[in-house]
Formats: sequence, structure tokens, C-alpha cells
Amino acid sequence: HSAGIFAISGPTGAGKSTLLDALCLALYDKAPRFAASVESINLADVGDNQINQSDVRNLLRRGTSDGYAEVDFQGVDGHRYRSRWSVRRTRNKASGSLQPQVLEVKDLDTEKEFQGTKKELQLVELVGLTYEQFTRTVLLAQNDFATFLKSRGAAKAELLEKLTGTGVYSRISQEIFARNKAAQEEVTMIQSKMSVIEL
Repeated sequence: HSAGIFAISGPTGAGKSTLLDALCLALYDKAPRFAASVESINLADVGDNQINQSDVRNLLRRGTSDGYAEVDFQGVDGHRYRSRWSVRRTRNKASGSLQPQVLEVKDLDTEKEFQGTKKELQLVELVGLTYEQFTRTVLLAQNDFATFLKSRGAAKAELLEKLTGTGVYSRISQEIFARNKAAQEEVTMIQSKMSVIEL
């Protein structure tokens, strides 16, 4: 805990990924398990309704009328916030159509409440990280973690760059090396020209 690192462990099916999904939903209206959905496939919902497989509202279990994910966090401004993502069916009945999800944020220090879309609430500014940065640096997804543990040397360094977004420093380093080499060659050429000039 003193290092700011938490390990969520347990057997398969214990709910590790569900915890991560709930955290991301409450903060970003996105969930890691839907990130890999590349194909656009519609699934049957209640009645004749359909829902896309990448829709985060799929997390609402069939046969239930509503659900929510809620997280308390300290914002970059030092205030404590409570962010709540919720979804419900019409008339709060399990047979009702899915309604659009709702995001609500409350400043726990001032009791001020905000409600609106993800864009309007500007949670990214409060958290200080985009969804991509959050999942890369705060949540080390279990598949990536397994890969990280098994990899060695250069492969591990490459994966760390991918997870932390520090690959940009490698590119900067390569650019500096290339520019320095070009400048050195130019200096050598100027010096050789100077050596043949007689004063």
C-alpha cells in the first residue's frame, strides 16, 4: 500500500476483471473487456431489441432492471469525488428497454453535484489521466501482466514502454543520436576544409 500498488488476485471467475470494469465504468464510461471487440455484432436483448456487443450496457445482467458502478477518488485539485455510472430499463422492469447510461459526479467536500454526459463532466481533467493512460499505468491488465512476467530483457523493456507510454523517450533518444551524428559529420567536414586553407 505504501508503494501505491494493489494486487487483485484470486482464482478464475472470482471477479477480478469485474472490479476493473466497475472502476473504469464509473470513471470513463468504458470497460476493458469491451476494448477488444473489433467486429460490430448485434446481440438479442429483451423482446425484439438488439444491443451491440461492444455496448458497455451489456454488463447489466439479463433479468435485472438496473445496475450501477460507483467509485470514490481524490481529484488532481485535491477534492474528494464520488463518480457513479448507472443504467436502467424502462419502468425499472427487467422486461423494459435499455435506457442510456447516466454519469453523476459529486464533490464530497463541497456537496456540489454534477450530471451529464462523459464529455460534459470532464472526468479526465478531475482524474488527471485519459482512459488509455489509466488502463496503461493504473490498471495492469491480467493478460499483459502474465506476458510481462514471462518475457525477458528487450521484450520486457518493450512491454514496459507499451504499458507506460514511455516509448516516446526512445524515439526522442534516436532523434538526438541522429542529429548529433549529422552535426559531428558537418564539423568534421568543415575542419577538413579549414586544414587545406593557407593563411
